[in-house]
Amino acid sequence: MVAELERESVEAGEPVQGFGPFDALSSDISAMLERVGPSVVQVIREGRGGGAGFIWRADGAVLTNYHVVGGRGGAIQVKLRDGRSFDAYVTNENPALDLALLKVDATDLPAALVDDSSKLRVGELVFAVGHPWGQLNVATAGIVSGLGEVPMPGSGRTAQFIRSDVHVAPGNSGGPMLNAQGAVVGITAMIFGGDMAVGIPSQVAIDWVAGLPSRRVYLGVGIQPVELPIQLPQSGRAARAAGLLVVGVDNNGPARKAGVLVGDVLLAAGGKPVVDGETLLDVLAQTAGREDEKNIELHLLRGGSIQKLSVELDGEQESHA
Repeated sequence: MVAELERESVEAGEPVQGFGPFDALSSDISAMLERVGPSVVQVIREGRGGGAGFIWRADGAVLTNYHVVGGRGGAIQVKLRDGRSFDAYVTNENPALDLALLKVDATDLPAALVDDSSKLRVGELVFAVGHPWGQLNVATAGIVSGLGEVPMPGSGRTAQFIRSDVHVAPGNSGGPMLNAQGAVVGITAMIFGGDMAVGIPSQVAIDWVAGLPSRRVYLGVGIQPVELPIQLPQSGRAARAAGLLVVGVDNNGPARKAGVLVGDVLLAAGGKPVVDGETLLDVLAQTAGREDEKNIELHLLRGGSIQKLSVELDGEQESHA
């Protein structure tokens, strides 16, 4: 009957009337997504492709997935909706949680509103915003279909998750999962069979960031994992298969001032072997957590021999290599 009335109205040249509450809901959703849009960013790692992220703090902190930027890879860029693009670096990362915090040199950015995910209920409306297959600022909607925890292989721990039927694809990773009010309640992390989206609860991210060291340290090196030569002198230490090749040194950084050179191989920092960037960042973070600690000892392989250097860390910049 409704369809017949609408057809008669169109044939008479009169405008088709909407359906009241549905029109209002559609308008509210559109306004919400428009309001949230500027806080959603595109994250691109050279040689790897792109993902999404969102502005965590107005001072240039951006949150995304570890798998979007972590591990080996090239330079990182963060692109804002207004067209601006910034070089970015990882300040903190947690592969187990699949979270990474980035920093760009900008202030007064439009930070996203983050809500407590523990309030979520199955059946609640949620939205994902990201860049699937390189298409910028795409929004999809669905409902929360499950809340719970899954075992993390080999760790004996569990990870919390939000499962929804929001349609996502490569390029959505790291982007926000929003509630109907436009607040971030999850971070899109992966896809199950049938395009079922899995999100990291926002409260997990809030707790992780809150637990990061308040003092921030800076070493000032670019690194790349490398296999060690078999004839490496061990000096009584257990044999190691890998180290970190120094491929760049900040001219104004602490490492340069201490004498670290491009071509050195970093074997240990603070007395702990380092075989990848994650391990080095963990050591720096632990050092940052000790207010009375201003120096860190590095063991380097240079010209076939092991050298020790004491580096006075810069405590005013973000904690990154």
